[in-house]
Amino acid sequence: MKIVLDTNVLVAAFIARGTCHEVLEHCMVHHEVVVSTQILDELQEVLMRKFDYSQAETHAVVDLLQTRVFCVTPAPMPLQVCRDPDDDVILATALCGRCTVIVTGDTDLTDLGRYEGITILTPRDFWAFEQEFGGTS
Repeated sequence: MKIVLDTNVLVAAFIARGTCHEVLEHCMVHHEVVVSTQILDELQEVLMRKFDYSQAETHAVVDLLQTRVFCVTPAPMPLQVCRDPDDDVILATALCGRCTVIVTGDTDLTDLGRYEGITILTPRDFWAFEQEFGGTS
């Protein structure tokens, strides 16, 4: 299954050993994780601005991810879908990568529930989804 992990999930995965870290590790092993350069750029920016990562540390995070994920270059959305227009890049990434699921902690996205056949889940809800649909594929 192809999955987009939103920037907030990736940030949480790298700063703590909680649910988001477990989701990232699981998805790297059992699924194809799809990102875009916009997601990776935002990840770097947030790690440096909010968590005092150095430029070298953020480059190491992105380099590690790039060896294990599929990176796409999505076209801009023709119309705004999310309440927060910055979140449309997550939807565009999932569409471009032909993903089944988006995992995010952003309520502007989770409130949509689904978009163009893509299921939008919180990290916690992702585990229930995995069990319901066969776990690994």
